[in-house]
Amino acid sequence: MVKIVIFFKRKAGMPVEAFQQHWRTVHAGIITRLPGIRRYVQSHVLLTSYRTSEPAYDAVAESTFDDTQAMKSLVGTAAYAEVLADEPNFIDRSTMQSIITDEHVIKDHAAPADGLKSITLMTRKAGMPIDAFFTYWHDIHGPLCAGVPAMRRYVQNPTRRSIYDSGRTPAFDGAAMTWFDSLDALRAAAPTPGFARLREDVEQFVAQDKSPSLLTQEHVIVA
Repeated sequence: MVKIVIFFKRKAGMPVEAFQQHWRTVHAGIITRLPGIRRYVQSHVLLTSYRTSEPAYDAVAESTFDDTQAMKSLVGTAAYAEVLADEPNFIDRSTMQSIITDEHVIKDHAAPADGLKSITLMTRKAGMPIDAFFTYWHDIHGPLCAGVPAMRRYVQNPTRRSIYDSGRTPAFDGAAMTWFDSLDALRAAAPTPGFARLREDVEQFVAQDKSPSLLTQEHVIVA
């Protein structure tokens, strides 16, 4: 299985609520008609996130297919043309970026119903080889996250190695996704020693000024 993670902003002047409504209803209905899509998940940035500043992105979409050929075969289909035609109705397409990943489930608990999903788009520290980044993230940081009780589920989505082998530079080196019971549960965990250890460890391999984090509500459209 292969997953494409897409992140983007709403079109200029569109209220966040209207953007989220269109994406979850009209656009979601179009996506479900795509041939070969196995799973489709929308993550909507919490409305409370807009009280103090404008988030880096308004939305993160995850689409899973059997393989990359299944994704490529969408090009030229009527269903995919319908997706593209609808995007300008609610998306600022100049902000759209994506990474192609293989999902690594580190903590395999069920995502809490109506819980909080934190998404961090990862950029490795300057000068760190990509393989060293992937190894550190999975082997060192992953177990630290799994050991924090408040983290109900934890999934790493590293950008596919083939992207780098082809000479391309991806938008991000991966996406970390963490589920909590609620925003209050995250706030309660933040001052604990386990979280302090995570924050300290992140400094070892992540360029935090280039790794935006989003607090979201997850909506599974295609399970």
